[in-house]
Amino acid sequence: MDTPFKIAAVQATPVFLNREATVEKACDLIAAAGREGARLIAFPEAFTPTYPDWVWAIPPGEEGLLNELYAELLANAVTIPSEATARLCQAAKSANAYVVIGVSERNAEASGGSMYNTLLYIDAQGNILGKHRKLVPTGAERLVWAQGDGSTLEAFDTPLGKLGGLICWENYMPLARYAMYAWGTQVHVAATWDRGEPWLSTLRHIAREGGAFVVGCCMTLRKSDVLEKAPALQPFYKRAGEWINIGDSAIVNPEGEFIAGPLRKEEGILYAEVDVAGTRGARWLLDVAGHYARPDVFELTVHTEPRPVISSSQAPPGGDGRASQKAVRRRQAKRGPTIPSR
Repeated sequence: MDTPFKIAAVQATPVFLNREATVEKACDLIAAAGREGARLIAFPEAFTPTYPDWVWAIPPGEEGLLNELYAELLANAVTIPSEATARLCQAAKSANAYVVIGVSERNAEASGGSMYNTLLYIDAQGNILGKHRKLVPTGAERLVWAQGDGSTLEAFDTPLGKLGGLICWENYMPLARYAMYAWGTQVHVAATWDRGEPWLSTLRHIAREGGAFVVGCCMTLRKSDVLEKAPALQPFYKRAGEWINIGDSAIVNPEGEFIAGPLRKEEGILYAEVDVAGTRGARWLLDVAGHYARPDVFELTVHTEPRPVISSSQAPPGGDGRASQKAVRRRQAKRGPTIPSR
């Protein structure tokens, strides 16, 4: 698409641990951004049903409280697809906009008892375009989120340009960034919980390094937003100020310049008119996955095959199972002999 379009970066506060109310708020925000002419609307990391900040505040020994909060987060997690995603899809269709939104995703394909930190992509026709599960939850986040795999690392062809993104500190993973550059990402969504420096410098660096527009989206969250829903957390937030997260959402152009934001200590929607055709010109001097790459020296392989928790060797209808058994034997042969434990 060689005509400019408008990006919206939503900085908002979720309804703490309430999926239905947060989805409703997200739909209202999508409608508002759509009325302003936004063709791409981006939301923060883990917006629905909230970012679980308590993992940084509660000691691991407080098992009872951690169990209770995990159960509440799981009960309000998003299954993809589900009624919750259908509502978001309808909002995107009504706004005629692409939507990228962070959710805690239930692992519905397996136990249903674990979650991923996921970016959900929805197209302007109201279809689920894809999803990306965070590869490495950071530090205490591993108490609530599992690791994603390479099967969800992808950039999407859209009429707006090549759309991709990484979640929070995945943006500090050089190989993950390089994969997005090599796939031609022109608009990069950096959905996050991070704020301040050096995060804002990171957004600028990615834009300059990748020759892309970067949309940094973070939520605002006050202590009162948390304690109103979870008063049991009061002892662990005594030292916290009014703001648990101040936001700092921003939109950056391929030259590494802020063209909207940063927005701090308030809810709002940032808008910027962008021209992705300009990303082609921005790469004439530096194209790190093109003429500036050295495939004769460096090589990156991205393993994009799914790594399911469980799979079945049952033969498909009409089959005798031999093909599945052969596939298992091929996988075993690749792994090599099993070394017995002592």
